[in-house]
Parts: sequence; C-alpha cells; structure tokens
Amino acid sequence: MSLKSLLRVCALATATVASAGSAFAATEWTMASGYPESSFFTQNIRKFIEAVEERTNGELKIDLRSNDSLIKLDNIKRAVQSGQVPIGEIRMGVYGNEQEMFNLDNIPGVVPTFEKSWKLMEAQKPFYDKWFGRYGMQVLTYVAWPGQGFFTKEPITSLDDIKDVRLRIYSQQTQIMGKELGAIAIILPFAEVPQAFATGMIDALWTSAQSGTDVQVWDYLDVFTYTGTMHNKNAIIVNQRALRALPEDVRQIVIEEGEKATARGWEMAKAASDEREQVLKEHGMTINQAPQDILDRIDEIGKAMVADWMTRASDEEKAVYEAYQASLK
Repeated sequence: MSLKSLLRVCALATATVASAGSAFAATEWTMASGYPESSFFTQNIRKFIEAVEERTNGELKIDLRSNDSLIKLDNIKRAVQSGQVPIGEIRMGVYGNEQEMFNLDNIPGVVPTFEKSWKLMEAQKPFYDKWFGRYGMQVLTYVAWPGQGFFTKEPITSLDDIKDVRLRIYSQQTQIMGKELGAIAIILPFAEVPQAFATGMIDALWTSAQSGTDVQVWDYLDVFTYTGTMHNKNAIIVNQRALRALPEDVRQIVIEEGEKATARGWEMAKAASDEREQVLKEHGMTINQAPQDILDRIDEIGKAMVADWMTRASDEEKAVYEAYQASLK
C-alpha cells in the first residue's frame, strides 16, 4: 500500500472513531432553581439528577444551579421556554397572570391538606400537559409545599394582631388574602426577604416552615403561627425540543425519574413540615396554631375567591375544578 493510500485509510479510521465517539458523547444540561441546598425541593432534585445520571451511565449529565444563582426563580419558566436552559424548577402560583389554572391552588382552603393537593394535581395534569405543550414545554415533576402560616415578632391571638402588619406574600392570591385580613400585603421574591427585613420594608412573613428555615427567619422574628390553608405546588419543567433530542431510552429514563420525583417529593414535603418546625424551635421560635377567628376568616376569604375565580376561568378550567371536587366525595 502506498503512503498516500495508507494516510487516506488512517484518516477514514480516525473520522469513524470520532463519529462513533460523538454518537455516545454525554449530553450536558444546565438546570436552574430558585431554592437553597437546604430546601427539600433542591434535595429532591439532587436525587432526580443522581438517578438520571446513574441509569443513563452518564449519557445525560445535569448541572444544577440552585438558589437563584443562574436565573431568578420567577424567570425560570421563560428561560426553559426559550431554550436558555433546557430544564428548571418553577413555583407554579406566580404565573396566575398567564392562566387562571395557576391561581387555583393558591386560593386559601382549596387544598388545605397534602391529600387534597395530590387529588387536585391529578385533576390538573391533563390541562397542564396541554398548556405547557402549547409553549414547547413539558412537566416532569410536581411537588406540594408544606402548609403555610404567619411568621411574626409577637404572638397572633386574634385578627386584630394582623391589622396593618407589613406582610410579605408571594402571589396575587396570597396578596388578596393578606389584604382581606387587614395586613399590608407585599409581594416579594424569596431571595429579597433578608434585605426587606433589613430595610424595614416588611415586618412579617406568610410562608411555610421550610422557607422560614431557609431564610433563617429567627434572625428577624420570634413566632410561627400555623394555619395550613394551602399546599400549592412547584414543578420541574423541561424544554420539549431538548427532551426530544435525547436518545429514546434516555428520554424515557428522564420521564420515569420525573414521576418518581413527584411521589418522593410529596413524602419529603410531609417530613419537612415537622422537621422544619423542630428546627424553628431549636432556634428559640415559638410555634402556635392559628386562633379560630383567623381560620374562619381565611375560610370566608377563600370561598369568595373561588367564586370570583369561577367567573374568570374557562370552561375547561371549571371542569378541572369540578372533577377535583368530585374526587373528594
């Protein structure tokens, strides 16, 4: 064989090896999340990533950027939709201005327990499959938040103790609830809470024990008054184009592990509710149950908000709510 022919064969062999190597090269995704590593949401995502990477033998690697370090929480859905990142975690209730369905489980009293939150999720799934699909996205995982309550400096013994309190809330629905309770309700992203306390912008929080420990609320406040009231949801969403670009077996693993993360996340949320209250106690905070007059007023507010929601919801959204109500009987 001539030198020229030998070089041609070597070049062809090199190209073949390179082509084979690229066919099996790992795909690397960057994932955005708004919560710290201490959050059970983030811990659940870590387990999801670990399982995906193990089952795909490293063919898909996911680099999680938590705690708003890459993209602010409220901007993650747009980033996934545009392909800026292929995957991210969102808090669903912040998108109520885009679709009424996102508001439903942010209404006080609609999902006051984990069990009811699960039933609503099951009723909502077909709707969300269609809605996210319309914008080139897919939901992999849903996880409920623990029950909510008030973090304050002084104990709450009646409705009068909430009046004119500068209360941080996180959605339009919780803002309505806060105002109807007599508070000055201010929507703030989670990451801005410490600065808001430092500047005197707020003097109380409406959130879960999980978020309270994440922000080390004991540095600012002394009492957590638990109401339950709502168990709204976070979701892991993926860009459909990025998902479809994966080999079929890898794509199926991602979907399967997303479903497992839903079931696991629900159990982690239940455990976190008790665990985080214990952490609050260990840092000197007092844990109380809300007085009955506050619970009754929240219930009244919630019923009025559901009636108002029904006037704006589409027929398809109303059907979801009715299916959920039927599942409770």
